[in-house]
Amino acid sequence: MLGVMTPADLLHDLLQSLRTPAVRDLAWALCAPPLLGETTKTQRHPLQASCWSHQPQRLADWLALQDRDPSAIHTWLAAKPVRRLGLYYERLWQFALHAAPDVEVIAANLPIRQGGQTLGELDLLLRDDEGEHHLELAVKFYLGTQGSGAADWLGPGSHDRLDLKLGHLAQHQLPLSSRREARGTLNELQLAEPRSAFWLGGYLFYPWPDACPPPRGATLEHCRGSWLRQRDWADFAATQAHARWQPLPRLAWLAPARVSADGIWPAATFQQWLSTLRPEANAQLLVRLEADDAGDWREIERVFLVNDQWPVQS
Repeated sequence: MLGVMTPADLLHDLLQSLRTPAVRDLAWALCAPPLLGETTKTQRHPLQASCWSHQPQRLADWLALQDRDPSAIHTWLAAKPVRRLGLYYERLWQFALHAAPDVEVIAANLPIRQGGQTLGELDLLLRDDEGEHHLELAVKFYLGTQGSGAADWLGPGSHDRLDLKLGHLAQHQLPLSSRREARGTLNELQLAEPRSAFWLGGYLFYPWPDACPPPRGATLEHCRGSWLRQRDWADFAATQAHARWQPLPRLAWLAPARVSADGIWPAATFQQWLSTLRPEANAQLLVRLEADDAGDWREIERVFLVNDQWPVQS
């Protein structure tokens, strides 16, 4: 697990030094804590058996090298452009696992078919010093409502739920490599019985101003933020009168934002953006930025701004 993999301050130190957005996202994917520490199904860090886990400075050095010359990761991402955040997260992991000195990527996004029908895909098939593994990857952003049950944590669109995701993992994704229909495909890859596990990264967002309990099993150190409805924005903003806020595009939701001085929005630009936000708008991820000593602006806080009807009742 992650606690074995790296010192607690490794990610903080990396994000202080790394500048390339894709490399910052890569570092976050590899080093951020999982959402859940206690799960009914096996959760396994994809680099658990790697020397990068036991010698985190080697991982830090490799990430610094990618930051100095990001051409490799940019080429990798450009070869298969994606628009969904979950697929971007998977592509980052694939890039790292192909580079890890003691992990073999046997297959990624491997379809399992029966007749002409695709039953699903195996995210990753790996071989390392601990054996052969089928791993499912996911990155999720859940907003807490009133309770600590997994059903009380909803995606920004309010249709995705933590309990539904865990159920889909347990009932469909993780058992897929053990199904009879997968046997022929795995035999062709000379795989016997890969052990199935998952890795779930992301952020949990707590309601403002009245927080709620975390979901049962959440890691103490999970990445977090707040959420509020549009009608509450003025009261929320008044608590930090001179704060600088701006929205993040979806593919920039992973690592905490680092914005150059010429990329920061003037306060008037943000107010103009806010005034044109439709009452029924989808959830918007906003970050509060503060200037650092080098003249860049760094994310200090993130919040989801949802419409006043959220959550949508299906």
